Amino acid sequence: MLGECGMKERDKLALKKNSVALCKEMVVDELLIQFLQAEDVLTEGMAETILAEPTSHKRSWRLLSLLPKRGPQAFNSFCTALKETEQQHLCTLLIRFRERERFPEPVFPLPTQECAVPAKRARTHESMEMCLDADSPVTTAVLPCTPEFYMSHSAQAYQMSSSPRGLALVVSNVRFEPELSELDTRRGGEVDEEVLRRLFTELDFTVSLHKDLTVQAMRDCIEQFARQSEHAVCDCSAVCLLSHGVEGSIYGTDGQLLELDWVFERFDNARCPLLQNKPKMFFIQACRGEEMDSGVDQIDGDDGKEPAGCEQRDAGREEKTERQSEAGDERERERLRVKLPQRSDMICGFASLKGFSTAAMRNTKKGSWFIQEINTALRLRARDTHLSDILVQVNGRIKEREGYAPGSAHHRCKEMSEFTSSLCKDFYLFPKYCPNS
Repeated sequence: MLGECGMKERDKLALKKNSVALCKEMVVDELLIQFLQAEDVLTEGMAETILAEPTSHKRSWRLLSLLPKRGPQAFNSFCTALKETEQQHLCTLLIRFRERERFPEPVFPLPTQECAVPAKRARTHESMEMCLDADSPVTTAVLPCTPEFYMSHSAQAYQMSSSPRGLALVVSNVRFEPELSELDTRRGGEVDEEVLRRLFTELDFTVSLHKDLTVQAMRDCIEQFARQSEHAVCDCSAVCLLSHGVEGSIYGTDGQLLELDWVFERFDNARCPLLQNKPKMFFIQACRGEEMDSGVDQIDGDDGKEPAGCEQRDAGREEKTERQSEAGDERERERLRVKLPQRSDMICGFASLKGFSTAAMRNTKKGSWFIQEINTALRLRARDTHLSDILVQVNGRIKEREGYAPGSAHHRCKEMSEFTSSLCKDFYLFPKYCPNS
């Protein structure tokens, strides 16, 4: 029997009998929840309760406990949501169980498996980057900034009113020349480059995408981008480099290394005057070594005390006496001349940590963990969060993720992203808001 607000018994049974598999394999993220909200399966309060759960397993259990009480259409809406979030194999599992006699064959195609491990996504190992599957990229539209938010935050932030906002360069090396290097094809790299192209296009950037470049071609491409005259009328810029890598460098398709410090120099205040005092963002999706982070067990209890901080002092304070003795005309010249540091107003996100020689994780079907989280965070948070805080949130999301490959050395492997910043103001993108229009 079906109650006034109940679910059909066969649908309830399908959820109950497959609940273990669903909790183990299902990705309950903002996109899935938004879809169920749009279908009136979940209220806003229910959505917040689910997403507030600290682990993926608990989010799944919370959702499954609510669905049977959400009406006769909740099951079909849930299956559609799984399909729309690229979890068709779970949708197939439920449909086949519910209507096994009518539909002996899968209703939806199963995802391609790369190994025999019965996990929620296929996994293999490649050199330099680990190809582990995880959450799907968020495809919801970039959420717009409101005029009220712009008015209340623009004064303390970098100017961000141009249209386009800036120029964006994406360099993606996926296939490497076998006669020149032993580097594997970065399967899933194509997903990253398309995710970034769409993301920055929606953020009102003019995007240039270049694929499979040798080191010299990368140098030429980056130098040409840094010299573009359009930087003069834009308020920021973005550079995304996707490749295999080691600490401090990334590989070209010819197996040669390009130093990242050389890249940053092309955009410093001396070599790129058109971007002086404008924020410049960099995202580096590459390993910084080949060691896999196996993670450590968390010990419950209070956090350890913070180490005592170093005492800081102005770099020039100790030379005060010498400066006082300088000639008056030299002081006057220095007073009148406005100078900038060699390099400033940059922020760079790295997929893995410096100094630990760690590998970055890449999903052969959905793209890399780091680019997935950058995409998700910018789409959902850029409207009211400045970039430094967004990258802190990305770090938090990466910290929670782990590989799933039972029986292999990569099971429960970890990754940790980080960022460096020389920003001097809040860096809000104020998406989809043009104060001059």
